[in-house]
Amino acid sequence: MLDNLKDFASHFFVTGDPLIYGADVAIGLTMAAIIFVLFYFKKWGWLWREWLTTVDHKKIGIMYIIASLLMLFRGGVDALLMRAQLALPNIHFLQSEHYNEIFTTHGTIMILFMAMPLMFGLFNIAVPLQIGARDVAYPFLNALSFWMFFFGAMLFNLSFVIGGSPAAGWLAYPPLSELTTSPGVGENFYIWGIQLSGVGSLASGINFTVTILKMRTKGMKLMDMPLFSWSVLASCLTILLAFPVLTVTLALLFIDRFAGAHFFTMLHGGNPMMYVNLIWMWGHPEVYIVVLPAFGIYSEVVSTFSKKKIFGYKSMVFSLMIISVLGYFTWVHHFFTMGASANVNAFFAITTMAIAIPTGVKIFNWLFTMFRGRIRITQPMLWTLAFIPTFLVGGATGVMLAVAPADYQYHNSYFLIAHFHQTLIGGVVFGYLAGLYYWWPKMFGFKLNVKLGLWAFWLWNIGFYVCFMPQYALGFMGMTRRVYTYGWDMGWAPLNLISSIGAVFMGIGFIFQVWQILYSIKYGERDTTGDPWDGHTLEWSIPSPAPEYNFAVLPEVKGRDDFWRRKEEGLDNKIKEKDLKPIHMPKNSGIPFIMSAFWFVAGFGFTFGWTWMIVIGLAGVAGCMLARSFSKNNDYYIPVEQIRKTESKYGRLV
Repeated sequence: MLDNLKDFASHFFVTGDPLIYGADVAIGLTMAAIIFVLFYFKKWGWLWREWLTTVDHKKIGIMYIIASLLMLFRGGVDALLMRAQLALPNIHFLQSEHYNEIFTTHGTIMILFMAMPLMFGLFNIAVPLQIGARDVAYPFLNALSFWMFFFGAMLFNLSFVIGGSPAAGWLAYPPLSELTTSPGVGENFYIWGIQLSGVGSLASGINFTVTILKMRTKGMKLMDMPLFSWSVLASCLTILLAFPVLTVTLALLFIDRFAGAHFFTMLHGGNPMMYVNLIWMWGHPEVYIVVLPAFGIYSEVVSTFSKKKIFGYKSMVFSLMIISVLGYFTWVHHFFTMGASANVNAFFAITTMAIAIPTGVKIFNWLFTMFRGRIRITQPMLWTLAFIPTFLVGGATGVMLAVAPADYQYHNSYFLIAHFHQTLIGGVVFGYLAGLYYWWPKMFGFKLNVKLGLWAFWLWNIGFYVCFMPQYALGFMGMTRRVYTYGWDMGWAPLNLISSIGAVFMGIGFIFQVWQILYSIKYGERDTTGDPWDGHTLEWSIPSPAPEYNFAVLPEVKGRDDFWRRKEEGLDNKIKEKDLKPIHMPKNSGIPFIMSAFWFVAGFGFTFGWTWMIVIGLAGVAGCMLARSFSKNNDYYIPVEQIRKTESKYGRLV
């Protein structure tokens, strides 16, 4: 019996690597500290009532953002470990298998568990407030989306200490991800972690599309919407078509592994290239899914801090939508080397180059907005200014990669690594950080410390260029991606060392941002106006942080940037007491949390092939769906007295 248990434990838990043992201890201590704090301060009830069961879009947005920052930490540590391994030739800091696992988890986490939740967090924070709504269209579904993402991320990250991490790259290409070449459970963790969170992403796409199309406040036409909301609509429409492809592709891969099918094997009619085509039909639109909202954020920030309306609003809207459509017709540029005909490669090369046109339009519009504007250099504006040159280099190198004959030389080289980090960090991360700084006062009621923010900004930016510029040269010198080590004779050592130093700078920049948040919680400048940036859009017309009902009286707008118009015309932002009415709101519910936990149980069962656990998990999911179907007490009214009390506190009643 004891021997059986030892044998089970030796396969069930990841053992044999001191780094894993260190991580085990850190995870255990962190969990113990959290549980101790909750018990000591008697916060279990508060945690359940206020957060785990909430359907408030603002709290869900904050939970998305916290989760994404934790994932940024995990993915960032992976990156530093890789750069430590590659800093000098012939280093054996990481074993080859461990290195493969780390570059796989780094890519997966950064795209799916960091960028996506940070994006959804900002959607939740800003969109309902910008369009003058009290919540999203489906608050219950919104909570379910978050918890499906959360438990999917937990399932994926569990592979770090249980069963073993996936090691076939962030897109899990067959045949590497098939059962014959990856017999462990790592790829199953990958499939089910992404499947669960992917369901949440698709549901969020539906939710925000309906919210934007159906819940805009009175008077707000589509062409009056703030550009961030437009960018969210473009992103969500892309999600609706792209994510089902991902779900089906991973389901087919799991059937290959679980039931012995041959969709993507080299046997019995299967073809791995079918997988590569399918995964990139999702994968390249995914890049635009995450970068389009960043374009919306830059538009808001540039307009606000230049004290001008955005230049070329209509061309910005059309550019967003054109990118959303063109994004579906570029996926083959990821593998021109597949051997498709010259006509196929030419088509995808042209569509890839064409997408640079609407992107360039936006760059010019931002520059023209700033031209002769009264520019204020704030933290959101700094990140926006840093984005422009960074993204220009990323765009130019993207056009280089779109040239099919030349791509045969760049393919899978470090040139490619430098390019997509240039676009994804310079475009997406810088944009979301600008958004975080911009909407932080609206979320929490205080600004983030400027001095610490400047340290973080410069460390991030200097580190970024020091890290990734040498990688372009390394690509030209023949260094391919995913190499575990290299010899002194290759001549790559100096540039790799410089690149690793840059990565350390970025890591220190992140530490400064954590310090900035902790410091500002106690000492940050409080926002008592609700409008700390002299904003243009409706979210700045209400107190900070926003009340649970958002707007005591739903606003009626007369065109674009209506809040700014009102300020320019000298109109106040007061509410007449006689206009107050009870506000209809959704009730909190524990079902999204519990149902997602059961999905986690089922996913864990599928990962290990434990039928009994699959049955328990799916039965729990079915039970939750029935409970929700027969639940009648799902809403309530906020009484006028409570609204009056809240608004009076901010001096907004007349």
